[in-house]
Amino acid sequence: MFRVFSDPRFLSIYSAVLTAVFVVTSAVNFWHSSRDTSAAERQRIDFDQLTVHRINIVEPNGTPRLVISDKVEFPGGFYMGKEFSRSERAEAGILFMNDEGTENGGLLLGGFKDEEGAVHSSGHLSFDAYEQDQTMSLDSSQDGSRRYTAYQINDSVGDTLFTPQVIEAYAAVRAMPEGPEKQKARATLKAKYPFGLPERAALVRDVDNSVMLRLRDPEGRIRILVRVAPDGVPSMEFLDSLGRVTHHWPENPTASNK
Repeated sequence: MFRVFSDPRFLSIYSAVLTAVFVVTSAVNFWHSSRDTSAAERQRIDFDQLTVHRINIVEPNGTPRLVISDKVEFPGGFYMGKEFSRSERAEAGILFMNDEGTENGGLLLGGFKDEEGAVHSSGHLSFDAYEQDQTMSLDSSQDGSRRYTAYQINDSVGDTLFTPQVIEAYAAVRAMPEGPEKQKARATLKAKYPFGLPERAALVRDVDNSVMLRLRDPEGRIRILVRVAPDGVPSMEFLDSLGRVTHHWPENPTASNK
């Protein structure tokens, strides 16, 4: 028996088996420890800096909820979790989606100096109705010396939902040259996909350097206009449903005769 244990061939086989067991055990332990570490890292990873072109934030089931992107990678839009193209979008920013993965608002920012040296800047923050357009927005734009800033509240009217097909159809009409054909196409499209987005209230810094508060009725008609003119003169007007001034402050004969 002792001769068997002392046999060189036995010792070689025994040593090889022990080595194999050690290697397999070490590999299994390393694999388990690496899996645990990866899971922990997936839950929380700390960075000092992160440089990317686009970040997609999704729910555990994969539903997209938020996209942060540069100008080149910015998405066109999302509908029921699927991304689709929108050629008119060409800014960097953030796009928000609702629980179903459909666009629900966004933040767009841009600015540049053109070849002639004129400066341009734009900013837009909006909040949408369910599968429709923006019911509240903040906008700021600059084109050379022309500046415009507005806070606007809208009503969303009609049952049309903004599916990719509807958005594409309206974009095609907008791209048509002005004229009778475009007017006819717009009327046909509105009859097929009825919707409206009448402004109800707006606080505006206009391009003429005036500031105003516009309050409108459900049909979008201005009923109260509070304004400070570019020369600093304040005024307030009350209007009827036909747009006629019924009261004006400060009172003046011209306004009372309208």
